[in-house]
Amino acid sequence: MHTENPTRPAAPALSFASRRTVVLGTGAAALSAVFGRLGSPALAQAAIPVRVTEAIHLGMYVSVYAAKHGGFFRKHGLDVTVSSAGGIALAVPVVLSGNASFAVTGAGMSVNAANEGAKLVNVAKIVGGVAMWAVAKPGSPIKAIGDFRGKTIATLRYPSSTIQTPTFAMKERGGFEPDKAGVRFLQLPNGAQAQAVLDGRADVATMFEWDVSISKQQFNLEPVFSFSDIIGPLSWTTAMVKRDLIDKDPKLVQAFCDAIAEAQAALHADGNELFVKASVAEFSQVSEAVIRSAADNLLRRSSAIPKNPTISKAEWEADMAFELAGGAIRTTRPYEEMVDNGFAERATAKVGRPS
Repeated sequence: MHTENPTRPAAPALSFASRRTVVLGTGAAALSAVFGRLGSPALAQAAIPVRVTEAIHLGMYVSVYAAKHGGFFRKHGLDVTVSSAGGIALAVPVVLSGNASFAVTGAGMSVNAANEGAKLVNVAKIVGGVAMWAVAKPGSPIKAIGDFRGKTIATLRYPSSTIQTPTFAMKERGGFEPDKAGVRFLQLPNGAQAQAVLDGRADVATMFEWDVSISKQQFNLEPVFSFSDIIGPLSWTTAMVKRDLIDKDPKLVQAFCDAIAEAQAALHADGNELFVKASVAEFSQVSEAVIRSAADNLLRRSSAIPKNPTISKAEWEADMAFELAGGAIRTTRPYEEMVDNGFAERATAKVGRPS
């Protein structure tokens, strides 16, 4: 349920139906136990190769990048490769096909997969809030959700949270239906949203970082509305695995969650330096000035980057309501079926108590 990064090619637009037909993606904690399969001292030095597929390469997935570039995956015996699937609906099939162990994408994608018979489980929270802003020209009258009435919003192509998020906010927080209120979504390719605002085709654009900071620095557009302020915390992006991986290799899942928990704690404890280090490594084409601006937005001005990877029942139910209202899912599934919070809870408990 996230949009594309402007530095990457646009993902193909997928209809809801097409997504469903793909059967169905600070403190440091010491390594508490050596993996069972790494029984000997010699083997214990060899990291296990693990593939992670992410929906899109996005700054708000920094928990994963910080675990990689901060050395937390390696510390816990994992040699992690991260690759982008190219869209929110595409990461799940990569895991289901056996080409990756973990999918990082919108939690609703696991629900769509389960509705098609797949057995996926959400094990860690990667993004904990709606890290999206509306940007407009200086002097824009848009200050509150009701101000979107009658406006044209530049977005990315469906399925995209740049459409889903304002739709949910208008329905559930503003109390009005976008189409009945004269709201029009102008769906555009990657990188075209800011230009649509500049030339007057759109009144406002809905964006993630890095887009928000790039638009401010390069086009003098301002963030005029934060969706996080009215939507609140939810399990917006999760790491999910097949149920049989939990059954076959729970130590691998635990090691992954341990690394994520340490990375998230470190992100919130060291100023913005780990965020900058990991993001510069992953997004070499994005200037450090943009990254530092985005760090403030993501770490300090929103609940996007979690302080730990646990997924509460309240966060899950809030996300289900969000996904359902926004059109990403047609039915919800219960927390007890879709979430195994034990790995994240154990990982969180270890942080600050190194052995």
